Amino acid sequence: MSEDIKLTSFARMAGCAAKLGPAHLDEVLGRLPEEKAPQLLSSIHSGEDAGLYLLQDDLVLVQTVDFFPPIVDDPYTFGQIAAANALSDIYAMNAKPLTAMNLAAFPCGLDKCHLEAILLGGYDKVHEAGAIVIGGHTIEDDEPKYGLAVLGTAKVDEITTLRGALAGDALILTKPIGTGIMTTAHKAGMAGEAIDVVIESMRELNAASASTISSRDVHAMTDVTGFGLARHLYDMMKASGVAAELWAKEVPLFPEVLAMLGLGMAARSSVYESLSEGKVEVDTGGVDELLVQCMFDPQTSGGLLAAVPPEQADEIVAALQAGPALQAAVVGRVYASDLAKVTIKHSKEG
Repeated sequence: MSEDIKLTSFARMAGCAAKLGPAHLDEVLGRLPEEKAPQLLSSIHSGEDAGLYLLQDDLVLVQTVDFFPPIVDDPYTFGQIAAANALSDIYAMNAKPLTAMNLAAFPCGLDKCHLEAILLGGYDKVHEAGAIVIGGHTIEDDEPKYGLAVLGTAKVDEITTLRGALAGDALILTKPIGTGIMTTAHKAGMAGEAIDVVIESMRELNAASASTISSRDVHAMTDVTGFGLARHLYDMMKASGVAAELWAKEVPLFPEVLAMLGLGMAARSSVYESLSEGKVEVDTGGVDELLVQCMFDPQTSGGLLAAVPPEQADEIVAALQAGPALQAAVVGRVYASDLAKVTIKHSKEG
């Protein structure tokens, strides 16, 4: 039933939603008290994808939450994408999702069948992940919003975090970049059929990719979401005490991304903020400006970014391409540095 439900201009309603950048969050969080419980293995200042709480000697609770306004017109598909996006934080930590709770905001003036379709999309995606929906909370709002609070578990010695990237590591990305650009173009009625492959990617779980990577040696891992590839990579470098090169030409992009960007379809991002703060720099050898913008494009339900031993990189990429991540690629390298930073280069050669 819900696959046939369409809501005209559903995604366009969310076009004016403001987005807090990482600097804004750092400023606010820096003034808040930090929890010091001995069982807490993460903090609001650590930048991890999910909270980590030691439940037993070898068992950790992994908890996350995420929600946002619609970026596609079909409510059921929106529910799937939002659920996949929330579940991604669990997979980035190499954890198994167990339960999820709905978070929904909905205008009273819209037909309730659309809310039903959103929740069903989330329900189906949660069950695809092997978890269950155990409740939730809904409020009235002028703008629809949906997401999940997700609880998972992981063994202590199997958790992957932002910390641990080592000099010499290869950086692997599992999904193409460009969801922010393409959904912006979709809201403007310009994306055409090119949006279809983007939607399929956004509602695809990162479960299989996380399993493939974590079955080999992996030093650090995160998922690429609202702050863009370059900024999420910087957060990994900061947590690990190293620096990285990001090879823009090697980063896979969705079809038509550069064309849409050239037409002004850039999504809001933290590009200038991160550049001005010196966290990210562009190589003086020259990188195409459109590619630079792609490195900061805010992603929804993006891929995983992993730092792995260089001698295992080709094997891991081949395994990903043979199964869950056809366009997985090595997109950069980690190197030793006293200053955590990301340098965007045109390619591996320079």
